[in-house]
Order: sequence, then structure tokens, then C-alpha cells
Amino acid sequence: MQELPLVSKLDEKIYGPADSLITKEVIEEQINGVMTAEEAVAKKKLFMLDYHDLYLPFVNKVRQLEGTTLYGSRALFFLAGDGTLRPIAIELTRPKSASKPQWREVFTPASGHKASITGSWQWQLAKAHVVCLDTGYHQLVSHWLRTHCCVEPYIIAANRQLSQMHPIYRLLAPSFRFTMEINAQARKLLINADGIIESTFSPGKYSMEISSAAYAEQWQFDKEALPEDLIRRGMAVRGEDGKLELAIEDYPYANDGLLVWDAIKQWASDYVAHYYACAADIVDDVELQAWWKEVRTKGHADKKDEPWWPHLDCHESLVQTLSTIMWVASAHHAAVNFSQYPYGGYVPNRPSIARINMPSEIGPDGMRAYMEAPDKVLLDTFPSQYQSALVMAILDVLSSHSSGEEYLGTYQEPAWQQNGKINNAFEDFRERMLRIAVQVNKWNRDPERKNRCGPGMVPYVQLRPSDGDPMAAKTVMGMGVPTSISI
Repeated sequence: MQELPLVSKLDEKIYGPADSLITKEVIEEQINGVMTAEEAVAKKKLFMLDYHDLYLPFVNKVRQLEGTTLYGSRALFFLAGDGTLRPIAIELTRPKSASKPQWREVFTPASGHKASITGSWQWQLAKAHVVCLDTGYHQLVSHWLRTHCCVEPYIIAANRQLSQMHPIYRLLAPSFRFTMEINAQARKLLINADGIIESTFSPGKYSMEISSAAYAEQWQFDKEALPEDLIRRGMAVRGEDGKLELAIEDYPYANDGLLVWDAIKQWASDYVAHYYACAADIVDDVELQAWWKEVRTKGHADKKDEPWWPHLDCHESLVQTLSTIMWVASAHHAAVNFSQYPYGGYVPNRPSIARINMPSEIGPDGMRAYMEAPDKVLLDTFPSQYQSALVMAILDVLSSHSSGEEYLGTYQEPAWQQNGKINNAFEDFRERMLRIAVQVNKWNRDPERKNRCGPGMVPYVQLRPSDGDPMAAKTVMGMGVPTSISI
């Protein structure tokens, strides 16, 4: 989080007051006065899961659907001394409508002299709502939009503009394997009207509309590279020496991901340097330039005039572009996909839909039912048994690896093997990936890294490269990083 006070960018005339009820007083009370709220911001101790402005425009529409509800939300976390994040406040908001004023409330952990059973249950309910929103964002934006959906234009344009013998086509072909086929299946069964997503996730029939809104407001090609994504989200800054400095030192996705990113970029750099001796060769490559033009002007036509699109006019810009595509298709997708069942298979841990509003919003009747049976209210908030079973089944399928999967650093195109320099570059890539696997295993055994090692902690293996037979891995998550989006 970069500044206080928290303020929405939405129109107050439409949605209600833009200020947040998570004030510096609330923050300072929750961190027990160890520092001021301003100091916590300056020292990068506060982090926010912010779904307020994205979801709020959809709240009233979603609430007209049966069996679901929605809020705009902010969840605030404090970075403790041991490097772990502690949730300290949740704000849930319903925008104003023609018949009702805006409703919003802040919930905090029940602790100290204010501790109570009532407050503890309210905190549990608020967390359930936030996790539902996070599960929806994860599936609709982090997973579907940023990987499956946005990779399609690269594939279609490559098949239309690049010869199959073109070196860039050969480099990217492993990253495109099975993606169009799996996306076609998703459009039939998962994201279709009245499909699994619409039936089991809070936004219901507005799920794809929310995904589209996130694309319009948030998606930028140049920010899809891991380093730039971390910087955009406030999880890293670039130091004077050009190196990234993480806001949270023990951040497994960033720690492991940056190793994989660097390996991918070095492999792409070696490959490009072999086929393009100078910048003029890149600029004058008619097929390459036609491919990238179609990606921008046809695949992302509504963003074709944005100034952030890279120009393929030198070694660095081409390498960065190719590395970004290969990263998204492999490691980004692996990180957001293969952990879905291990984390979400137990539905109360990652519920996909909230079916009823917070008791305090409902009013006296809601609070009465809540006071009489808070456990029933929590269960009624969670997905139904049918929805839970359906989500468990689909997450199990999505978290599996396809037959004949190819993994980063393990499969080499025959044409690369026949070219001495490219073969050597790929062998360097393979060796680097094996070293990353060793490092990840070491980190997962380090008791100082409390976000991936310790009682109750799941070792982070989503980005650990394959170091042998994938089928011998103890978990699906640990099988390796597939080269493409194939499930």
C-alpha cells in the first residue's frame, strides 16, 4: 500500500462516498501502536488486497441474481517481524442504489480487551466474503484472462504470419502447445452461459463481464513480465543498480519466479542473438513484424494505440517480448493453475461463492439469526453442497497435468539439437533449471522462510522445475513447470 487515506476512484454520485472507513486510527489500534500508520506505509509494512473499485460497479447487478451476493472489498495486512502477513482489517461495501444508501463496515480481528465470541464470528464471516472475491478474481483474471485468454492472439497471429520454419515460430511453438484446444473446451464447459463458473462463483452470469472489465482497466502487455508485474503491484522496486528489491523478502512466488524468469530470458537472449546479428535484421524481418502488428492491431484491437506496446526494433525489445510470452504461458500459468485443488479442494478454505449478506447489513433479523446460530450463518454463506462438490471436481481436473506434458528445460525441438550453438544454449537453459530446482528444495527446508516451511505450511513447489521423472513427484504441484497452457 502506497498512501493514506484510502480513496476510491469511482464516481461518488453513482456509488456513494469514496473515502474508506479503514482509517489510520483503525490501523494503529490493530498494530498495537508499534508505529504510526504513516510510518507503516513508509516502511512498506502495509499491504492491501483491493477489490473495491473492480467489483463495486457489479454489486447491485449481481445481487439481483438468486443465491449469490457480492461486495466491493478492501483487506489490509501488516508485515510482521517474522516476514509473514497478518490480516488486520476488512472493509465490505455495498454501493448506493435507487432504493438504498451506501452500506459499508470495517471488521477487525477480535483481540485484546475487545475480544468476544461475537466479534470472532463476524471476523470469520468477513474473511469468507473476501476469500470468495479473491477466488473469483483468481479464476477470472489471474488465471483465465491473463494466461488462457491473452495468449490466444500470440498463437493465432503466429500461425497466420510466421512460417513454421521461422526461428521465432520454432522458439514459441512449445509455449503454444494445446492452448487453443483447451480454451475451446473451457468455452464449452467452464465459462459458457450457465456453465460451471456462472453456477458456482459469486459473480454468476456477470463473470465474463468482470473479466472484461479487468482487461480494460488493468491489462498491459509490458506489465505481464514478472519483474514489471511485481513493481506494478507494489511488491518490488528497482534499485539504483537495476536489481529488484522485494517488499517481502520471503515471497515464494517472486523468489522462485524471478529465477525462472531470468533463465527464460537468458535462453531467449541466446536464441535471438544467434539468428539476428544486429537490430536491422529484426526491423527488416517482414514475417516477425507482421506477426507483432497483428497481435497488437487485431488480437488486442481495443488497445492497439496504447503507448506501452514494445517496438520490435532491437535485441532487448525482442527478447523481452518473447520472454514475457513464454513466462505467461509456462510459469505464470503453472503458479495460478496447479495449486487450485490443493488449496481450494477443501471448500471452506477457498469458497467460490457467498450466498448471503453479512448479518449486520441485513439488519435486526440478520443479527438475530446470527446471534442464535453463527455457525449456521457461516455454512449458509458458503457454497451449497452441490456447488462444493462441483467445484471440487473441476478443480481436481484443472490441477492435473495433461498426458504427454512437456516441461520447461526438458524438451528440445529437433531443429535445436541439429544447431550446435542453439543446442548449447538450450543445454545451458536445462542446467539452469536443474539448479533452480535444487535451490527451491533448499528454500522449502529453511525454517527461517516461514511462508513456505514450518508446521501447517505447504512447501511452495509450483515453480520448481522438473528435476527428473515428473510422475515420480510426490504431488501434482511438484511435477514441474509445463511449457504451455495445456489444461
